[in-house]
Amino acid sequence: MRILFLGDLVGRAGRDAANAAIPVLRERLALDLVVVNGENASHGFGLAPDMARALFTAGADVVTLGNHAWDRKEIIPYIEGEPRLIRPMNYPPGTPGKGAFIAVLADGRRALVMQAMGRLFMDALDDPFRGVQAVIAPHRMGTGGTVHAIILDFHAEASSEKLAMGHSFDGKVSLVVGTHTHTPSADHQILPGGTAYQTDAGMCGDYDSVIGMQKGAAALRFWKKVPGEKLAPAEGEATVCGLFVETDDTTGLALRVEPVRMGGRLSQAMPAV
Repeated sequence: MRILFLGDLVGRAGRDAANAAIPVLRERLALDLVVVNGENASHGFGLAPDMARALFTAGADVVTLGNHAWDRKEIIPYIEGEPRLIRPMNYPPGTPGKGAFIAVLADGRRALVMQAMGRLFMDALDDPFRGVQAVIAPHRMGTGGTVHAIILDFHAEASSEKLAMGHSFDGKVSLVVGTHTHTPSADHQILPGGTAYQTDAGMCGDYDSVIGMQKGAAALRFWKKVPGEKLAPAEGEATVCGLFVETDDTTGLALRVEPVRMGGRLSQAMPAV
């Protein structure tokens, strides 16, 4: 299975760049599955239903959220009726929406996509490690299994917690990829057990910024240590950042993992077909 994961979309620049890139990348990389983190798409905070619909129209199969999941209140009724939009699984029972979705490809192959949120320097949610374990427990990857691939978006601040998640489920899932810090890490790899991993996929947004927000107001908060003007997304040319993974349908484990970076300020990276 050929999978594309795109990191956090930030503001209009990130939305527009991702919506334009997804159909191009689907064709260029012969993709089977596209997963996008959209939790900062609406002015940097949350995701509006029309923005989610635009991502699905562009070719995203699953859209994930994160700690800004509920910043746009209108997402609450929308997420209840749209299973392809998922939020962290370790929110308490009764929280709107679901934390996992099984995408069924046109040829019948199945991919379990799930999201968990870290707890270090984040909200005190339920244990993400036991949560992931519970979600994957009924499934077996590969030929004769219940799914052909399992993808985990781990939305977390601390690289140590992300690495711990990757090693904890090495060999049990196809991909563990971090989101939330908006900066692409250079540690994409296949772990010893066969799971593809990257600490952070980076953001789809303008990198002439402070993690996607206009740099003047964002930097001033560190100088003065008091709230200043309202943060707003940077609106320059965006870099589309993400990760390409190819898995073995027989085992569900990774065969290739390569970064994707298109446009904007960062060095460009594109997997060979």
